[in-house]
Amino acid sequence: MNLEKTKLNFLKGSPKLSRIAKSGVSLHCHTEYSKEMLGFVPHYAAKLPIINIFWQKEKEKYFAREGKYPNFETGYWSPPLSPQAVYDIEKQQIEDTGLNALVSLTDHDCIDGNFTIDEKDSAKTVPISLEWTVPFDIGYFHVGVHNLPRDRAAEISKELIDFSFTKELQTSERLNELFAMLEEIPEVLVILNHPLWDIEMVGKEAHEQLLKEFLRAYGRWIHALEVNGFRSWSENKAVIELAEAVGIPVATGGDRHGCQPNTVINLTNSTSFEEFVSELRVDRHAEIALMPAYEQPLQSRQLQSFSEILSHYPAFRVGRQHWFDRVFFDIDNGKGLISLSSHGWQRGGPRWLRAAIWTLAVMGSPKARPLFRVLRKKADRVPSSLEKTVFQLPEDSGDLSQILTSDTA
Repeated sequence: MNLEKTKLNFLKGSPKLSRIAKSGVSLHCHTEYSKEMLGFVPHYAAKLPIINIFWQKEKEKYFAREGKYPNFETGYWSPPLSPQAVYDIEKQQIEDTGLNALVSLTDHDCIDGNFTIDEKDSAKTVPISLEWTVPFDIGYFHVGVHNLPRDRAAEISKELIDFSFTKELQTSERLNELFAMLEEIPEVLVILNHPLWDIEMVGKEAHEQLLKEFLRAYGRWIHALEVNGFRSWSENKAVIELAEAVGIPVATGGDRHGCQPNTVINLTNSTSFEEFVSELRVDRHAEIALMPAYEQPLQSRQLQSFSEILSHYPAFRVGRQHWFDRVFFDIDNGKGLISLSSHGWQRGGPRWLRAAIWTLAVMGSPKARPLFRVLRKKADRVPSSLEKTVFQLPEDSGDLSQILTSDTA
């Protein structure tokens, strides 16, 4: 199957791209303003060898002391870097390829970080964007909302965020109203982020059914599906195939939380973010590039990111230097939702947890990458070229092609 909506590039070495595009676009970056939920902790702690043993013991000790298990649903952590640092890193990577850089930061349900960025090029406007949490049935989806009008960004983002966190507002009618509001603003770009990731942890089949139902109900408002820098090649390939089946392009999203730049970018001949938005919304076509770093084993890159998130940064301002300064939790002691350091974790918590963090740092180092390369599944090895990639429409492509209404045709 030939791709009609998306052109795909596999990059190697130190690519120079000025002959094939004018600009590179980096989307979906997280900064210290992003509140990352901790609800996943029990799920993954129970799966990790050795750590699981300590986790079960700590959980039972907490229950014996408090009469209930710890509630991770209200806790959160924040990435280490400031919006300016993230913006500068993304911009530098793109400019090193010979392209003009367009960068859109999307913190979870928050636009505040975008307003702190100082762009030296006075002709370039920093997009006001966010990653919007959209509750749906038993789960939720993450939607990248890029380039809100500056004079209305606070008002619009408040309406979006109110929907995310106010149960009484979460009706299909209200969600259609919000999507329609975004659609009426021609410079706004709406991307369904990591659509095939079972982020709710409801199971692969249940998530895919939720996705079909979500696209059937609201797909007419989605401008692109995301190829995500921290998802496997097999999953991203399936996203590209899904996008072709429903007749929309894909856009990239690096989804970075640590210190490394995004491993996927968009390529465009547009010189402004507004022109890039028009390319996806009106022309309904995109060109994307997988950067050389994307070829590195995903688990290795994930562990490196975890290590960066949990690292000590003595140059940071007080209150942001240690990982336990950047994790917020309510341990039912009357202090509420505050940092772990404010709860007295000045040395980083129990010895077993410090050992686990040290282990993550070792496993996330580049020296450990050959091991992950050997263990990587064949389907997740990134192809060396487009010619060596066979794309196929999903088995239920007939049903998928009818998911989006004629409004998006």
